[in-house]
Amino acid sequence: MSPSSFRGWRGAATSAALLLMMLNGAQAAPFSKTTERSKQKAAAEAERAGLQQKLSALKKDIGKTESAKDDAADTLAESEQAISDANRSLRDLAQEQGDTNTKLQQLAVEHDKLAATVAQQKQQLAKLLRDQYVAGNEDRIKLLLSGDNPNRINRDLQMMSYVSQAQARLLDSLRANLKAVEVNQAEAQNAKDELQEIAAEEMEQKAKLEQEKTRRANLLASLSKKLVAQRKEAGNVERDEQRLTGLVDKLGKLIQEQAIAAAAEKKRQEQLAAARARADAEAKAKAEAEARALAKAKVAAEAERQRLAKANTGKSGTIKPAPSKPATIETEPPKVAQQQPPPKPPEPLKPAPREEEPAKPAAKAADIALAPAVPSGAPFVSLKGQLRPPVSGKIAAKFGTKRGDGPSWKGVFIRTGEGAEIRSVASGKVIFSDWLRGFGNMIIVDHGGQYWSIYGNCESLLKRVGDVVKPGDSIASAGNSGGNEESGLYFELRHQGTAFDPAGWVKF
Repeated sequence: MSPSSFRGWRGAATSAALLLMMLNGAQAAPFSKTTERSKQKAAAEAERAGLQQKLSALKKDIGKTESAKDDAADTLAESEQAISDANRSLRDLAQEQGDTNTKLQQLAVEHDKLAATVAQQKQQLAKLLRDQYVAGNEDRIKLLLSGDNPNRINRDLQMMSYVSQAQARLLDSLRANLKAVEVNQAEAQNAKDELQEIAAEEMEQKAKLEQEKTRRANLLASLSKKLVAQRKEAGNVERDEQRLTGLVDKLGKLIQEQAIAAAAEKKRQEQLAAARARADAEAKAKAEAEARALAKAKVAAEAERQRLAKANTGKSGTIKPAPSKPATIETEPPKVAQQQPPPKPPEPLKPAPREEEPAKPAAKAADIALAPAVPSGAPFVSLKGQLRPPVSGKIAAKFGTKRGDGPSWKGVFIRTGEGAEIRSVASGKVIFSDWLRGFGNMIIVDHGGQYWSIYGNCESLLKRVGDVVKPGDSIASAGNSGGNEESGLYFELRHQGTAFDPAGWVKF
């Protein structure tokens, strides 16, 4: 290739030089300390607050039917809830920390690859600048006026066009990679800020946990005699069971209401999607019709123009001289153009509800959070006899046996060490995760088909209301919350609100 094939790059090469100067002199922009994690966490907390308000009102409504007699275990409620929250937060923070570190490592690998690519492209641009300097400043016009062989000139111009296109693609690619580097750096900085947040929160939660454990130990020491006495009262045990049954009944009604709200919201979303689809189809059809009309108008206008031109042409084929006063036909625009003005671009149609069917407001997340989700895997009823124990330990009380002078056990009590991991026996959704008198920190999982599993006397609740769990997922840790004498897990299975013997379902 002759040196003339490298001519005409002055504008592109100047752009390349400016870009290289920007690369070498660019400064890193300051990053905001407001991390994405903080925003997401605040949004999640606000969403859960509405649901927690509903459940708190439900618990308060149950307490209205009870006597005003003070229960010693209630004194422990605040401390035991705080211990549960701190342990759950520490577990969540550890998971977040691991995920963020993994993300940071991936960003570092991606940054190295981008940096290598950018360095290579900078070298290519530098070479292009050197070639531009060697080739001189002659452009395409000078090449055309050089008097050289026309075939050679055409070939050189074509080659210059190819090279210019390749150079433009290189510049676009480099700009895109530079933007990717900026995004990568912002994400990496955000991840580092998140790790600092997590570390600070971990220290705070650990201090809170130790403080609450000390507080609970002091309360237990001062209330031990009163707790023992109240545990022996048959009336207290019966009231505890009534309280749990009342909670189950009210939760069932609330879930039914939320299931109806979820179905209505799903229908509303389907209607909106259908309305949007209809509006898009109508807008498309309208745009196509207007485009066809405009095309016809242009054809008619062109025909009218040719007709007028022909009318002004003499028989000899020469154009007649214009009269002293312009003819009307020459000064007026074509009638077709007057009758068919260029149409305006179609405006996008917005789906609007029909007048007879007013739009329904969107359901809040708190109003459908408990709506039953379809559990993954086999239906719960088909798992009879195959469920694994929720915790490792020894059964200290069986379903149906007498509780001293009180009523019979409606579940089983599994004696195990404090902090032992409690796992969900099947897939489902958490519908209750809170402290309840008589059962301490308790979690309830809805497995579909109106089958529920209940886990009480826990030290910590690791899942929140609305969380979806799979078989074997860790949902809590064992303890003796609620004033229980021994450390372990109180476990129940219920169908349609009625407790049944877990022994035929779980492989204890």
